[in-house]
Amino acid sequence: MTAITFNLNNIIKLTDDQFYQLCRDNPDVKFERNALGEIIIISPTGGETGRHNARLTARFVFWNEKTKLGEVFDSSTCFKLPNGADRSPDVAWIKKDRWDALTSEQKEKFPPIAPDFVLELLSPTDSLQETQKKMQEYINAGVKLGWLIDRKTGRVEIYRPGKETEILQLPASLSGEDILPGFVLDLKTVWE
Repeated sequence: MTAITFNLNNIIKLTDDQFYQLCRDNPDVKFERNALGEIIIISPTGGETGRHNARLTARFVFWNEKTKLGEVFDSSTCFKLPNGADRSPDVAWIKKDRWDALTSEQKEKFPPIAPDFVLELLSPTDSLQETQKKMQEYINAGVKLGWLIDRKTGRVEIYRPGKETEILQLPASLSGEDILPGFVLDLKTVWE
């Protein structure tokens, strides 16, 4: 099953609170919303993608617990981006001072902030083209570093503001550069 996008804009334009309530009222469905206000129903991942997502998230959590530089979020977290989109990357990280600047209410709902870093792990049901558009949307929204990992092909795309997308084939590791200081992701387990 692939993601399904539908447009209700001619009938109703959901406010942020209404979209949040739609998500709360339907906890078994994963929703996103693009900048046009179209609702996207995301297919659940299979076991292999879920297993790899968990491993990836854990590596960021372990690094962050040591450095205490920010906050790590898993794929169930939805962020309200500046362009109006509501997106849930597989892994996200936000610098501590930016996270701490949000109010308690903003942190509780869909935080109105673009993460500093995002990672998307392409699952068999994801469209590469749509995920690439999503990655560019993150960068346009203020994300400073993004990784798109395709386990099936061994391809990694690195997104940075104002730069061409860097494409790597079966890299052994990825550096968090100056966005995630000292973080190096060993990709050995991803390619297994």
